[in-house]
Amino acid sequence: MSPFFDQMIRRFSKLRIIASTKMKFALVAMVALAVAGGAVTMTACIATGRSASGARLEAMKVSPNWRDGKFANPLPSEYPSFSRALGKWLRGTDNTVPESPFPIVKRAASDFDVAPASGLRVTWLGHSTFLIEIDGKRVLVDPVLSERPSPFTWAGPTRFHEIPLSIDELPEIDVVVISHDHYDHLDHRTVQALGERVPLYIVPLGVGAHLEYWGVQAERIVERDWWGEVKLGDLTFTATPARHFSGRSLVMAGQSETLWSGWVIAGREHRIYYSGDTGMLPAFTAIAERLGPFDAVLIETGAYDQLWPDLHIGPEQAIEARVELGSGLFIPVHWGTFNLANHAWTEPVERAIVAAEKAGVPIAVPRPGESIEPASPPKLTRWWPSVPWKTAEQEPIVSGGIEQSQPMDLEPNGGAR
Repeated sequence: MSPFFDQMIRRFSKLRIIASTKMKFALVAMVALAVAGGAVTMTACIATGRSASGARLEAMKVSPNWRDGKFANPLPSEYPSFSRALGKWLRGTDNTVPESPFPIVKRAASDFDVAPASGLRVTWLGHSTFLIEIDGKRVLVDPVLSERPSPFTWAGPTRFHEIPLSIDELPEIDVVVISHDHYDHLDHRTVQALGERVPLYIVPLGVGAHLEYWGVQAERIVERDWWGEVKLGDLTFTATPARHFSGRSLVMAGQSETLWSGWVIAGREHRIYYSGDTGMLPAFTAIAERLGPFDAVLIETGAYDQLWPDLHIGPEQAIEARVELGSGLFIPVHWGTFNLANHAWTEPVERAIVAAEKAGVPIAVPRPGESIEPASPPKLTRWWPSVPWKTAEQEPIVSGGIEQSQPMDLEPNGGAR
């Protein structure tokens, strides 16, 4: 026992409080809890990142998407009230998590020693994390290689499946691309574990402030506004419009202080589109006209709800977006890994398959860890279990404001390094 505690106990004794062993234990426990609470708070503070300032903030302010001190969607987007969203979440629904393990493909760095024969290979690592091998380069997208998409190691949604490719087993990576700063797309533990192994991060405006706070040097970060480009050898990365929001605060402060985007990755021979998180918006035709045609499109398909149809596109509108994009094998992402919404965990892909068949859109559904070459996609195989799910007719997800909007044709603003 420390002198401090003994002194405190003596003072309590003078107040006729018995300085018993139980009391000493209680004092130690209280201090231990305080220390633990401080450690948790410190961990959370690190995870939340840092707001932009200085030259970075000035570059953000000249964006056409910056309004009244934050970024805004070109289309008005409805955000659900916290109380309604919490109430629905607490009521819950069935089949939101798997009852038993399902098959994944466990990968090692040696699996990627031989380049894809076609020049383009996509390996889905779960949720919105995937490794793209394109025209001689390796691109890691939205890497979340932790157990939880959360600021904490002890709270938050847990994975449905093992991580198919660990950080230790990653092959050499040329660049990491980030779509936005939500925890299920930007994971501070993964960034810190990658350390110096990533030569370049390509991110939307403002996200670089988080990366620098976590130890990534400024010279390894490039930030772009919508339509802004980054050249890396023969690859061109173009940030594309999306309809979403951003923020990492635990108390909902500082919402949308960083930009969100999709990305087109174009090489000498191949092009791929990734939506990031988005609601439906009239930009897909413009993306196709400027940056297509595409070999594959990876569009978020899960974590939707009628409370936030403007912010997550849902399966049917995801297929509609692919139709407007005009080309590319449809590969659903943002599903099958974390419980982030009140729908059956298999529902996004079941509904996407139905919509794709109706629209005549080619679709491939890889297992976590499975690699696909869009030039020769595998036959569709249902590797997930059959569980009850709601159809589009039972629970439609329809983003608002599309009929009144004009096609988006923003001039490139670029952004700053």
